[in-house]
Amino acid sequence: MPKIDATHLPSRINKRLADLKAGKEVSIRDIKALLSNEQIAEMESAWQEQQELRKVKRARTKEEGKELGWKSKREIYIEVYERALNHNEENLLAAHKKKLQDAEVRAAKIYLDAFFEAKNNDKDYWQADAAGRNELTRAGFVIGTIGQKLKSKLEEDLLVEKQLEKVIKANMTREELEQYELLQEHERNVKNKVGKGK
Repeated sequence: MPKIDATHLPSRINKRLADLKAGKEVSIRDIKALLSNEQIAEMESAWQEQQELRKVKRARTKEEGKELGWKSKREIYIEVYERALNHNEENLLAAHKKKLQDAEVRAAKIYLDAFFEAKNNDKDYWQADAAGRNELTRAGFVIGTIGQKLKSKLEEDLLVEKQLEKVIKANMTREELEQYELLQEHERNVKNKVGKGK
């Protein structure tokens, strides 16, 4: 079972809170599993206060107990869980950013370890790069998303280049434009000859 991190906690706490409010039986081990040490200490302290209150103020009925401030263990658990849920929801963005940063650091370490190990074994750059990418794939990282980001960046760069080319062409004299068109035609011919030669 994967380890629970801070991004999973709000949904898990919410589910456990719904079970508590519905009156379902939840073991103390399961209750403590989603709480921090401070929250567990807060819960135990609240129960100790309730026990002290019950020694000082006696009640004959449940209604009298409510009036005196008595709370059941379940009510204390619900209060602590509601505070824990609010706390975790407030810190969800920070937890998500930390999770992403940790994943990036882990991916970089895996890639670089494999890359430099391959370089130390006298592999060229592309072989070392392939070794690093293979290790990333084995570790469960999806490399396609990196490629998609690079592709979109290249598309943006090409669009900017085309726009700049239009602006430069618009500002050229007739002679400069003729020279530019001759250069373009020459480059196309060279590409065609190289393509046919292969």
